[in-house]
Amino acid sequence: MGKSEFYNILNLRKTVSHVSFFVFSLLVTCIIALTGKINDSHSFSFGIFIMLFVQLEIFIYLGNKLFGNVNFEKSPGEITRIVLLRLIIFLTGCFIASLILFIIVQYVSMLLNGNSISIVLDNIIHFGIRRWFKSTIAGLSIGPVIFIVLLWQSSLQREQKLREENLIFQNETLKNQVNPHFLFNSLNTLSSLVVSEPETAEIFINRLSAIYRYILENSGKDKVPLEVELTFINDYFFLHKIRDKEKIHVQININRNENFEILPVSLQILVENAIKHNKATRDAPLNILIYIENNYIIVRNNLQRMAVQLTSTQIGLKNLAQRVKLITGKALIIEESNSEFIVKIPLIK
Repeated sequence: MGKSEFYNILNLRKTVSHVSFFVFSLLVTCIIALTGKINDSHSFSFGIFIMLFVQLEIFIYLGNKLFGNVNFEKSPGEITRIVLLRLIIFLTGCFIASLILFIIVQYVSMLLNGNSISIVLDNIIHFGIRRWFKSTIAGLSIGPVIFIVLLWQSSLQREQKLREENLIFQNETLKNQVNPHFLFNSLNTLSSLVVSEPETAEIFINRLSAIYRYILENSGKDKVPLEVELTFINDYFFLHKIRDKEKIHVQININRNENFEILPVSLQILVENAIKHNKATRDAPLNILIYIENNYIIVRNNLQRMAVQLTSTQIGLKNLAQRVKLITGKALIIEESNSEFIVKIPLIK
């Protein structure tokens, strides 16, 4: 689904919602009028319609703003506190908005009927306010239903967005890895090894095969064991080590027994990003350090910018940041100084 198509569907849903509120308010007003529960005044009937329609719009708007972005990645206690606080704000906001709207509608309706301003306020206080309070309480009694529907919609939207991001990630991952440069360089290195170092060539083929098998098997998953991802990185770096000799150093300071999970291919994206945008020589090698700190896995490299920078869309980092946020509920942290580039990925326990 393209971005324009997604927004068209979203706009269509909003339009359908507004029309539904309008029709519902009109039907309820007609039913009330037919049952004789309101007088024959057209302005009064119109006031009832306006009250229903605008209150629905306000209540749903407040509900979407307060409950449409609840982060369910937090602990149950935090979620409960957030939901209860927002529910109190929701009910309070609905009461205040409804009261203001009621007073405005009453003033306009009674003035249109020719009543003097002096008796409008008295009528609201002695008669209208009780009717408003009862109807508002009755309306807000369906608040829990609205609340459940909003959370359900939020959950569906989040799941749909996650599916879309996963599809984008799979496509970008395969496109980035099975690209002409990577494959050409690997095959070029392999062709020279077959003649000069046949035993190393065999290892090279096995590692290259393992890399592509890992990508194909895991690019569609949300998470993999950290140990499996580190094995993949070692295989990936082995190809660069053979190709670039002593120009690139990768040091992994992580205990393999760490009980963490991580987004698949995420470390490879960061290592590839460092190699792509930095020059590396034997005298001034590119040093990449990978370690864990405060439940984040950190990829740190020294900055050695190329004289001519490659054009980059930064799709890899943007896509990784979006997936990290969706799957872990935390942000990808990127830090850059004059000498270092650091990226921190939240780990999953």
